[in-house]
Amino acid sequence: MGDYFQTIVDLDATAADAAELGDRALDWLIREGIVEAEPTDCVLGAPTGHEPGEAWEKAVLDPDWEPLDGLNIETGRTVFLGGQGDGQYAICPRCATRTHFFTEAWDPIEGASTPFDEAIETWQATGAAQVKCPSCVQASDLTTWQWANNYYTFGYLGFEFWNWPPFTPDFLADFTRTLNNHRTILVYGKL
Repeated sequence: MGDYFQTIVDLDATAADAAELGDRALDWLIREGIVEAEPTDCVLGAPTGHEPGEAWEKAVLDPDWEPLDGLNIETGRTVFLGGQGDGQYAICPRCATRTHFFTEAWDPIEGASTPFDEAIETWQATGAAQVKCPSCVQASDLTTWQWANNYYTFGYLGFEFWNWPPFTPDFLADFTRTLNNHRTILVYGKL
């Protein structure tokens, strides 16, 4: 069993504009009837969130699967995770080589994740971190690496929907437009 979430992360939001963008997107979601305006105790890990609105079904692929919980908006420097487990590999933005952290049997590869773990800690503390690729030996900004199944995503604004069906491509495109057509990424997870 467990609880599932989908987080739409704005990759271009900055610390300075995340709150304003979050408010703008929330206003749009309320106007569209996708979430309710009044905050309630309806999300995991946050004191309040926004329950599904009367028109929630226009955002999802399966209108027969009613959302169980609400929306939590995260602003501020955040590492958005895919929930249980860990990232299987990361892809270098320079040479496209995969750095694997586990064998095919899911045994950890000793030391493979250490530079990434250290960079994640640094990014959380400072907002900037580099990782050197073991293949091309070039350092790249941590936020430019791609992760298997988007397990790690780094940003300042995320919209975390708890126990909702998958979203439609049209909803995601409209949502992105409310964020000034910023680049967004969808992170799925389970607790």
